[in-house]
Amino acid sequence: MSKTVPVGVSARHIHLTQEHVEALFGPGYQLTEFKPLSQPGQFAANETVAVIGTKGKFDKVRILGPARPASQLEVSRTDAFALGVKAPVRESGNIEGTPGITLKGPAGEVELETGVIVAARHIHFHTSDAEAWGIADKQLLKVRLGGERGLVLENVIARVSDSFALDMHIDTDEANAAGANNGDTAEIVD
Repeated sequence: MSKTVPVGVSARHIHLTQEHVEALFGPGYQLTEFKPLSQPGQFAANETVAVIGTKGKFDKVRILGPARPASQLEVSRTDAFALGVKAPVRESGNIEGTPGITLKGPAGEVELETGVIVAARHIHFHTSDAEAWGIADKQLLKVRLGGERGLVLENVIARVSDSFALDMHIDTDEANAAGANNGDTAEIVD
């Protein structure tokens, strides 16, 4: 039985607490939806911020909503070099001991003390999909991306929840290396 999953290429983006949303956009400000994402209830916001590192900056970094319990900037390794930040590869939400960065919005600035990561490649599984394929939460998988520049990715983290929809997330560096695009499919091989 083939275990194929849709591929989502995750460009640099940021998750913000409501406190940081208000510091950057003004008191009481609420993020507005630009488009829904593959995970239920998640969306790309219309709003963007500038992120400023020691070597460089990126203007118009997309905010993903809704607001989160902790602010977190997810970048590729290439982005981290450009910003001058030594961002570790981490699972989303695991920001302890990570570097910080400066954020600038239309109403103010925020100095994040921690929160800059290179997101570990992962696959979101709805519980029923994981059970059908015998995959456990946090299991490390081997996944093949096909095509002209196809490659096999190891250490792909399985993230299982009743609130997830089946989708593999890789960053732009990984997608470029494999010639992969949003909507491609990948196959779990181990």
